[in-house]
Amino acid sequence: MIAIVGAGKMGEALLAGLLATGYERSEVLISESVRERADELRERYGVDDVPATEAARRAETLILAIKPQDMVEVVDEVAATLTARHLVISVAAGITTSVLEKHLAGEVAVVRAMPNTPALVGKGMTAVSGGTHATDEQLDRAEGMLRSVGEVVRVPERHMDTVTAISGSGPAYFYFLTETLIESAVAMGMTRATAQALARRTIAGAAAMLEESGEHPVVLRENVTSPGGTTAAALRELERHGVRTAVTEAVDAARSRSRDLSEG
Repeated sequence: MIAIVGAGKMGEALLAGLLATGYERSEVLISESVRERADELRERYGVDDVPATEAARRAETLILAIKPQDMVEVVDEVAATLTARHLVISVAAGITTSVLEKHLAGEVAVVRAMPNTPALVGKGMTAVSGGTHATDEQLDRAEGMLRSVGEVVRVPERHMDTVTAISGSGPAYFYFLTETLIESAVAMGMTRATAQALARRTIAGAAAMLEESGEHPVVLRENVTSPGGTTAAALRELERHGVRTAVTEAVDAARSRSRDLSEG
């Protein structure tokens, strides 16, 4: 039995993904404190909604999909119910396995996961790290569940701040680029609808080529860049304005902020 504690957007994505990949409704519970939201998901997916303590009692695996600021309170609420048979998977940003283990009795296995928002459409990238008591078998189980919303990679927990900066925050970087392309086209006289269609499909198509071709991004970039052509002119401007350095510094800022949040 799997219990998803917290049924916001990520919690719902995980619920939908699990059900879509073969889990029965009778094998999945939710625990959602907002009554209207709980009723909505119960009606939509046909799963039971129970208090967190009951979820911990009935399920062997708890997926904690709650806000970081609420995590300790919820963990303290269920701690007395959890035993070494349980697997706790946290998808809350900035909450380390050591923080959770301090609030859990015995040898409860903890796995920290960092998904990103494309999980909402089944295209997520999730990194996982095991805590002190998590076995390889338990990490495999966690990865199997998280693959219901995309791809999964296992990393040492010391890299989780970098994961947050690259894949956790990464979608926003692409949205920022898409937004800028749209506004540039509109400023040049194009209709917003046409600009949005061009930018959106260009970004999506480029991402698909990167995924499906297996080529290094440098190779794909060079394939588009004819000497003396329009793309070369654009790339020279990006280099002149230090865009590469700006991206590197942005990633470093995100990593530093993630580290600050992890340290409280």
